Amino acid sequence: MPATGDLRHVLTHQTLRNLAGPKSYERGAGYFAAGQVMSLVEHDGKLTGVVQGSDEYRVTLFADDDMLASDCTCPMGMDAAFCKHCVAVGLAWLANAPDADTKKSNKWPATPVVTLDDARVWLTKQDKGELVKIILDQAAVDAHLRDRLLLQAAKSAGKGVNVAAIRKAIDRATRTGGFVDYRAAHGFSLGINQVVDSIADMLEQDYAVEVIGLVEHALAKVENATLQMDDSDGNMGGILSQLQEIHLAACQKAKPDPEELAGRLFKWEMQTHFDTFYGAAATYAELLGHRGLAVYRRCAEAAWARVPQTRPGEKDPEEYGASFRITHIMETLARQSGDIEALVAIKARNLSSAWAFLQIAEIYRDAKQHDKALEWAERGIKAFPEKTDSRLREFLADEYHRRKRHDEALQLIWADFTENAGLATCQKLKEHADRIGQWPGWRDKALTLIRTNIEREKKRMAQRPARGWDWQVYASDHSLLVEIFLWEKDVESAWREAQAGGCHDSWWMRLAAQREENFPADTIPIYQKQVGNLINQKNNGSYEEAVKLLRRIRDLMTRLQQTGQFAGYLTVVRATHKAKRNFVKLAERL
Repeated sequence: MPATGDLRHVLTHQTLRNLAGPKSYERGAGYFAAGQVMSLVEHDGKLTGVVQGSDEYRVTLFADDDMLASDCTCPMGMDAAFCKHCVAVGLAWLANAPDADTKKSNKWPATPVVTLDDARVWLTKQDKGELVKIILDQAAVDAHLRDRLLLQAAKSAGKGVNVAAIRKAIDRATRTGGFVDYRAAHGFSLGINQVVDSIADMLEQDYAVEVIGLVEHALAKVENATLQMDDSDGNMGGILSQLQEIHLAACQKAKPDPEELAGRLFKWEMQTHFDTFYGAAATYAELLGHRGLAVYRRCAEAAWARVPQTRPGEKDPEEYGASFRITHIMETLARQSGDIEALVAIKARNLSSAWAFLQIAEIYRDAKQHDKALEWAERGIKAFPEKTDSRLREFLADEYHRRKRHDEALQLIWADFTENAGLATCQKLKEHADRIGQWPGWRDKALTLIRTNIEREKKRMAQRPARGWDWQVYASDHSLLVEIFLWEKDVESAWREAQAGGCHDSWWMRLAAQREENFPADTIPIYQKQVGNLINQKNNGSYEEAVKLLRRIRDLMTRLQQTGQFAGYLTVVRATHKAKRNFVKLAERL
């Protein structure tokens, strides 16, 4: 958060109101008036404060390119919103600013602004003993500072690093005491980050051997803590990644025994709840060397022997657990050796899906062994003839084109289109038909199939009772035809299809945008319907979009010399939605 401007130019009462909105501003003013701004420090162009709400939240305000920017540790602040806590801190600063509004200052209690420059001046006046006392008093309650002091003291005394103290710090920081909810997760992860920083400092101070053990201890604790919290923001995932980076760097410095390291890495990779040390054989290859990789391979082959053969139609219950991890390990080792047949043998252990056949076919294609690639692709289509993986069909179609077997290639792509008719499959059909100059015929065939599907869905819809929202409604209107014609840039054909059979609102809006220049009268009813849809979503964002559309309607009606009709229409809209006060306020601008 670099401060790139003068805070005094951007932090005003009006700015706080604009950024927060009426409700958050009012609540922030209440926090300030109640004296809930606990501390306020200005330093290096940034204002930092602590606000006591349902929890303690740390707020930072700063100028960024002549605009007021903010950061708050509350949930709203972490979503980049200018929250009530930011308002409270801003008001506290304004109450003490040289040009503060006197009336405002009398109304709200002042919170003194103390800068770190003030603190520096005070510190320079203290004797050494007083400074030591201040630091030790803080270290008694600040585990991170205490760990840093113990580390430095041990180093200067020649006693080595205090590993036991750091392990205890890790244990303290990762102790959840029950489930950690979303609101508390950010602060919880900050405490762990402080300990991780201490470990990283140790690496810089030549304690690589100790760091390896501490990181592995921390990884276990962090994984366990992550299972007991709501880590929706991914903070703990970042900590796990950072610890693994530190571990690799420590191993590169310390050069641990490769055989012991291989055993630990393999155990981690197999037992982790996350992706800890995923792909370790490749990441640590240079450190493991021949000896370490041999141990790693023996461990992997012993586990691989317990993985069952899975055939088409069968499922491995551990497919996304232990089997997945050991399969990836074996594939990594095979790729390192460059043995294609060994890699194929590993892939062939699980043939439960069409995608598995495709992977093997791709291995042979990349190795320029196209006959084997064709064989495996055909085996996949034979094992999964219907509802197969579209990627496998396209792969086999490409191999058929390579051999000038174009008709067989088009039949595969057509099968994909018939199973899932849509714009993407239509585009794919065109791509393959264009290779042999046959798109016009296949296009007519595709459009005929789409119309047949629409009629079938219409009959099905007519034979069952009406329901709420149903995806089949969109299968029975002309949305897909509209989409295809718009892709072909045939706006008039798309418009005729929409008029004949209806389409999704999004396509109506696309059509309106492309026709409003030449056919404004056609587009006005479309925009009017969308205005109603947006207002009924009942949120400020949709209200703003509705007002934008109202402006477009006004401009179109003005072009058609229907200004009076717009005024009447706007009156009806405002009356219909008068209970939605935020929308009415926005509409008043019109």
